[in-house]
Amino acid sequence: MESPSPHPAQPPVSNSTIRDRIARMPSSKIREVAALGFDDPAVIPLWFGESDQPTPPFIKQAATDALQADETFYAPNHGIRPLREALSRYMEGLYGRAVDVDRITVTASGIQAVMLTTQLLVGHGDNAVIIGPVWPNIPGTVDILGAEPRMVGLTETDGQWSLDMDHLFSHCDDRTRAIIVNSPGNPTGWVIPREQQQALLDFARARGIWIVSDEVYSRIVYDAPYAPSFLELIEPDDRVVVINSFSKAWLMTGWRLGWITAPATLLEHYGKVAEYNTSCQPPFVQKAGIAALEQGEDSIAAMMAGLGKNRAMLTAYLGNHPKIRYAEPEAAFYAFFAVDGMRDSTQFAKDLLREAKVGLAPGAAFGVEGEGYLRLCFAKSPNLLEQALDRLIRFVDK
Repeated sequence: MESPSPHPAQPPVSNSTIRDRIARMPSSKIREVAALGFDDPAVIPLWFGESDQPTPPFIKQAATDALQADETFYAPNHGIRPLREALSRYMEGLYGRAVDVDRITVTASGIQAVMLTTQLLVGHGDNAVIIGPVWPNIPGTVDILGAEPRMVGLTETDGQWSLDMDHLFSHCDDRTRAIIVNSPGNPTGWVIPREQQQALLDFARARGIWIVSDEVYSRIVYDAPYAPSFLELIEPDDRVVVINSFSKAWLMTGWRLGWITAPATLLEHYGKVAEYNTSCQPPFVQKAGIAALEQGEDSIAAMMAGLGKNRAMLTAYLGNHPKIRYAEPEAAFYAFFAVDGMRDSTQFAKDLLREAKVGLAPGAAFGVEGEGYLRLCFAKSPNLLEQALDRLIRFVDK
């Protein structure tokens, strides 16, 4: 007679065995489209938000030197002090206002900065008011934590995106813990005007609501050296968190390095939640970040010159097409446009991929506010971008 097993058979893992919120979260619609064309060399991939240019050599060399110096051990939760000091100098030089080192936390990417911040600020029963259409990871972090992402849509009129402030304020109530602003915006390229920043700050101060400002695209602006930042308006103890990243301006998407600027009273708490996420960022990556900050201005200027030419090409192709509604972006490196007759952006993107071999992100990936649009990342070589636009126009015109 066989003895009973000490480990009784367990039911198979299924959606019912994990948290309901995670089980019902949709998969990325960008990835859904991209999965159809990853292995097809004929596809021109414009779906993800990154340049096709490599990280500048001086940044890679700084990481190499740090590796050779054996800077491969654990680092402080908040980041190594030399990087935090470099970030303090960088922001003071850019915005003309001192930013104390004790307000800065280094993170493993911009999205981790968003996640750490939502972990600090929101929980079950709370809500965060978010301006959309927006990168889906932002409302996703709120949802994962059991809070309600409460979306407020931008309006597109006569080739311009705009925000109705009264509409935004009407979505706030006594359960609102934070208002999340992504400016410059992904996918729209919208930039919040200074006067609206001030109005939002006044509103949040009066009600004790946090502002979380995602400023990852702050250096990718076409008519100014940088986008308006809340760091130019706030006092050090204001309930404002500004999030940034090395990914876009310094061509470092794969390095996974970002930072948070917040009241110094949050530093200890950011350290606590960082410990339970990644604990710290690799020191050699942080040394690369210092090089980017201290030597990267010429690289940013060269990148922006190329992006400006690409934006002009997009406007020439899309701006006057009778079947396309296109708002020239003020910032970032995306065209977010609508095509006449398109009702399902995901299906349209799949059809475009199969027939024209151009990979775009469906607007539905950015929330209900984005349905009816497509996002095209134009941070690509001019020849590749021109080929993609030729294919796109032929598909639209067929």
